[in-house]
Amino acid sequence: MRQKESAGLLMFRRGVAAQPEVLLAHPGGPYWKGRHAGAWSIPKGGVDRGETPLEAALREFREETGFEPSPPYLPLGAVVQRSGKVVHAWAFEGDCDPAASRSNTTSTEWPPRSGRIIEIPEVDEVRFFSIEDARKAINTRQSALLDRLLQERLG
Repeated sequence: MRQKESAGLLMFRRGVAAQPEVLLAHPGGPYWKGRHAGAWSIPKGGVDRGETPLEAALREFREETGFEPSPPYLPLGAVVQRSGKVVHAWAFEGDCDPAASRSNTTSTEWPPRSGRIIEIPEVDEVRFFSIEDARKAINTRQSALLDRLLQERLG
């Protein structure tokens, strides 16, 4: 995996009164349980060696949601999260039933430094948000992706 580099997809649809809605993912596991504001993200993950950021974004979307993305993919550029991680992003128009999402799982130590390993879903929920509500829920550094989506595609 490339150091501190990830890639993801932002699915959008026309919601009520043709207002845009975006699909965001909530991370799984006990650390994120009960956290809402700033905890949600575009479905994303690390870029593996030999893979382009777009290939990683497509793979991660499938793994974290269980849904198949469909082109065309609109480049939204990259944002830098507080940790220094660079997140490359693309948007695409689509629809799905969030209740039907299925995430892959990962192992983590919980509680921290306990030596106890538990299996958790990478994503425990996906949900469509209005742009206004997405701004409150999404990782602060990823909110620029919402602005770019509005400017490039939905403006």
